[in-house]
Amino acid sequence: MTDSPGQIDLEAVVRLTEKLTGLLADQARAFEQHRPHDAAAGLPEVTRLTQVYAAASAAVRAQPKLLEGASAQQRQRLLRATEAFEAVLQRQGRALAASKTVTEGLVKAIADEIAATRNVGRAYGPNATRPFAATAITLNQKA
Repeated sequence: MTDSPGQIDLEAVVRLTEKLTGLLADQARAFEQHRPHDAAAGLPEVTRLTQVYAAASAAVRAQPKLLEGASAQQRQRLLRATEAFEAVLQRQGRALAASKTVTEGLVKAIADEIAATRNVGRAYGPNATRPFAATAITLNQKA
């Protein structure tokens, strides 16, 4: 990523951004298709590239003259790559939020069903009933 100590290769930053964008798009697509296990397969590489990207971004921010010295074409490529990256991050965020909502709904439905089928904690007396809320104690029976 560097030509010499303290220098950043903008072209390498562009390539890194494009590669990370592609991997995140694949993950977002996997979540959108309800296949989170497919997204998990690429997680180590995404994590590694994210760390490299964070370091490269910090280095570019620390050297504003680097952008001034770059050609208009390089700056344009970096801008387009960054815009695409940000768009994919938003898409992935929406896909993850939807997946989280579905997962939480399933867990709550299962917990409510377990709570409804248990005879634990019923009220006393004829026709006495008490509504049950699913709690951690309902699920693992520990208090």
